[in-house]
Amino acid sequence: MENLNVLFVASECTPFAKTGGLGDVVGVLPKYLKKMGYNVKVVIPRYYSIDKNFLDKLPDPLGVPMGIIGELWCGVYRTTLPNSDVEIFFIDYENFFGRKDLYNYEDGTGYIDNDNRFIFLSKASLQLSKRLNFRPDIIHINDWHTSMIPHMLKTYYKHDEHFSDTKVVLTIHNMQYQGVFYSGCMDVLGSWEYYFDYEFNGKVNFLKGGIYLSDMITTVSEGYAREIQTPEFAYGLEGVVRDRSSNLFGILNGVDYDEWDPETDKFIPKNYSINDLSGKNVCKLELQRRFGLPERDVPIFGVISRLVHQKGIDILAEAIYKILSLDIQFVLLGNGEPWAHFFFGKIAYDNPDKFGCFIGYDNKLAHLIEAGSDFFVMPSRFEPCGLNQMYSLKYGTPPIVHAVGGLNDTVDNFDEVSGSGTGFKFYGLNAQNLFNTIGWATYSYYNLKSNLEKLRRNGMEKYFTWDDAAKKYIDVYRMAKGIKGKFS
Repeated sequence: MENLNVLFVASECTPFAKTGGLGDVVGVLPKYLKKMGYNVKVVIPRYYSIDKNFLDKLPDPLGVPMGIIGELWCGVYRTTLPNSDVEIFFIDYENFFGRKDLYNYEDGTGYIDNDNRFIFLSKASLQLSKRLNFRPDIIHINDWHTSMIPHMLKTYYKHDEHFSDTKVVLTIHNMQYQGVFYSGCMDVLGSWEYYFDYEFNGKVNFLKGGIYLSDMITTVSEGYAREIQTPEFAYGLEGVVRDRSSNLFGILNGVDYDEWDPETDKFIPKNYSINDLSGKNVCKLELQRRFGLPERDVPIFGVISRLVHQKGIDILAEAIYKILSLDIQFVLLGNGEPWAHFFFGKIAYDNPDKFGCFIGYDNKLAHLIEAGSDFFVMPSRFEPCGLNQMYSLKYGTPPIVHAVGGLNDTVDNFDEVSGSGTGFKFYGLNAQNLFNTIGWATYSYYNLKSNLEKLRRNGMEKYFTWDDAAKKYIDVYRMAKGIKGKFS
């Protein structure tokens, strides 16, 4: 295997800063690439939630050219990703990153200077690469936040020998967020070249230009790679994606089974395995106690989610009264839109024997919900990859999913006669379809116990490993570099 240098640039990286799947990928994939012989470094902002006292500071400030703004200077900190020797660098500039939230004001609207913030991150990462004398064969950029990097390489750095052999791979984690700004941000870049690759209704769309100018594009499931070529899922960029479809590949995220495995999970009261599921009943009883639900033999449906429109939480709200008419229990963990906090809190108050609710996030409780629930509900409008359905499979908790993106790719529908499949899928997102599918799972719990047991075990046999994902990313890197090899 050739020894390529890969520079990851992103706005998030688990465990330092995370709002979604982007952080998970950037926190894990580089470690697997390193195991396979690649030289990998990661760059993200040092948000002020990241404690600099646990980081090493590099000597001397880093100069960052910002076009019409002029040159700005920042600090750089360094550490390694947990359980690895992959270096991660943090760009420290208080005016841009010394804020409470990663992207938004308290009312949920994006910071007015998000364009400058992430142009700065992108340019700083390139400047840092030069400072470290780390000549990247591949710069792996992620979502709109870093999609100006290919523009920078083709303009400001086009005669820079340091980047003469560099190729760019863009991963789209969520097509809904595209980074659309006033066109004057091109003056901050320092060049209006390639403007029409970024132009979008008279403004600049960071992601659009990243798609056009990157050498290769990936997204986080094969299903989502198909979906983002359609108006329903591309938010106006379906034609752009179709233009680059020959260079677009879907690569399903992996699961960190060191953390999410019922045989070794340190957060659940009793471990269990595919050969001995008795511990799952212990977890179910503890889940009922945790939410103050009666300890009855009824199916428990679990939800762990951001309570936002993308996750179909409004559809769940519309269906919940009818769902609770069934002989079931329901538990929910998450936070998001304020209306959802009040709505589901009221549902829990009015139905204390059937509905448990925790607004916020609690990692230990998340593990208990995966282990103690009988079914896991994910009615997402779109889901580029999704991880909780894969966790649920491993925990013997058949997922109930809207058949889109990674949910459709990773869950096989239950066959009542044979017991084949791994979960329950529905097509067409509305309250009636969600209720019908939960009703189907409820019927199966009470009347098809033997085949439901097969369904649980089928799911527990599934593995979605980062080793497999990393090999596919390497195939894409090789193609970007013109090295013979076939995407597999």
